[in-house]
Amino acid sequence: MGGPEGGSPPPVANELATENMESWRRPQWEGAPNGGSPTTAARCEELGFALPAPWEGTLAQPAMALGSDHPLDWKFSQVFGERAPGDELQEVDVISAIGFDKSGDHLAIGDRGGRCVIFGRKDGKHNLEEHRARHELEQLDVTSTKHPEFQFKTEFQSHEPEFDYLKSVEIEERINKVKWCATSNGSQFILSTNDKTIKLWKVKEGKVKKVKEMNPGPLPSSDNVLLSEKSFISREDKPIVANGYRQEWVEKMANSVSQYQDIHSKVADIEDTAQTTCRKVYAHAHDFNIHSISNNSDGETFLSSDDLRINLWNLDISDQCFNIIDMKPPNMDDLTEVITSAEFHPIHCNLLAYSSSRGFIRLVDMRQSALCDSSARILQDGDSHGLKSFWMEIIASISDIKFSKDGRYILNRDYMNLKLWDMHMDSSPVAVYKIHEHLRPKLSELYTNDRIFDKFGCCFSGDGLHYATGSYSNLIRIFSHGTGGEEGTTIEASKNPNRKPIPRAAPRVRRSSLSNLARGFYRHRHENSSSTGNDISYDLSSKLLQVAWHPEANLIASAAGNSLFMYYA
Repeated sequence: MGGPEGGSPPPVANELATENMESWRRPQWEGAPNGGSPTTAARCEELGFALPAPWEGTLAQPAMALGSDHPLDWKFSQVFGERAPGDELQEVDVISAIGFDKSGDHLAIGDRGGRCVIFGRKDGKHNLEEHRARHELEQLDVTSTKHPEFQFKTEFQSHEPEFDYLKSVEIEERINKVKWCATSNGSQFILSTNDKTIKLWKVKEGKVKKVKEMNPGPLPSSDNVLLSEKSFISREDKPIVANGYRQEWVEKMANSVSQYQDIHSKVADIEDTAQTTCRKVYAHAHDFNIHSISNNSDGETFLSSDDLRINLWNLDISDQCFNIIDMKPPNMDDLTEVITSAEFHPIHCNLLAYSSSRGFIRLVDMRQSALCDSSARILQDGDSHGLKSFWMEIIASISDIKFSKDGRYILNRDYMNLKLWDMHMDSSPVAVYKIHEHLRPKLSELYTNDRIFDKFGCCFSGDGLHYATGSYSNLIRIFSHGTGGEEGTTIEASKNPNRKPIPRAAPRVRRSSLSNLARGFYRHRHENSSSTGNDISYDLSSKLLQVAWHPEANLIASAAGNSLFMYYA
């Protein structure tokens, strides 16, 4: 019974299994795709065996290896809230949070005034096709391959300004994060948070009929028709039907109702609306300002993070949470780092990652202990182990981290760079993209005006092949895996995204003199000219901090001040 029918696998299968297990022990970035040798893959294909992906789930080979040969060509799509020339930007109108839902049919933004605005796709799956004419449906079929376009759905006040009387601190209404939850019964749920309070909102979509034009002639009701006809019809000449009405009355009623229905279908227009209600309030759990919230893949829990603690919540329980990470030392004088961002793994509900002000990314497995102070893995750039300066400690702080859709890669943004990490390599990032390297000579000036503490976000594309982040002068920097080089693509948040920045003219160097050399004037001007001669004139007052990538299409939503710009490729 040694053959395949006797229960034991054939020798060739045993050999392939052994060879495949050996390939799993090797790093996945070595050798052939999926960690196996070319011989193993070929022999498996000949015998009809399926070669399993090593480290199924978290560490599966991503689609990133299939990058395109050309960078994406970005074009302007839409803008909401564009300011007219000369209009002053109000602080409460500045967009402070942005996020798509998993389907990409909805987009939510929050501003510093505590308001949340919901947008929905014009061609989304929630549109009822029975309300469209035939030619409209045919046109929809033709244009269904176009990029997604969005329209306004609803706006609501999520948070109000508060005052903490115990600490004598004013709590701003600014929205720090918005996160979409799993859908339920056709309703959408969204989490929004300010510095202290998290709220769960239910967004219920509906249909409302809007009148486009009115019929000037009043249509008589069916009862009036009966009364008027009754006075002109002779009972002796006309037969009576079984229901007690005369035949003419019945015909008049039918004609009037059908005519009313035809006119009603012409004057009514179906419009999508959304109603919001607050379902839960999660408060009084953070002593410091909340900067991150993240939904778990189990659909039941989420985390909230401030500078020193990360709490785990259940969506159905608003008066209790569990502290899973506590970095607060017994003596605050011993504090060396703070938490800057936190996010759950997109697939495994027991894994999460959080970043620190020292440039570390810690991966945590909640199955190890109730208090996850000991990290399962630490991602740290090996090039940053050298001599630390005052500026290096500040610019090393990570402002945002994002998981790729398959959970294999982590994208992080600090002040100077955008870094891509592989979960298999914790010693150094896979790629480093320089964003603000031209500002390195100006760190002292940036520290004086507090620009060095600006927190820029980042995002992954749905396929994990592209990544984007913001910069000054309302610029968006977009990079692709294996294409476009380290410079990537730069577009401006305007209706003309491909407008080239204006180069800054190099300052004229004054001739040296004994008095200038004694005062060090000539040296100062010479250093400035050499460091800024080839720079681009960046406007530090206009900065693009929030970006989000559509989960299914190459569409980027970015927030520049109070305006929401969208671009497609």
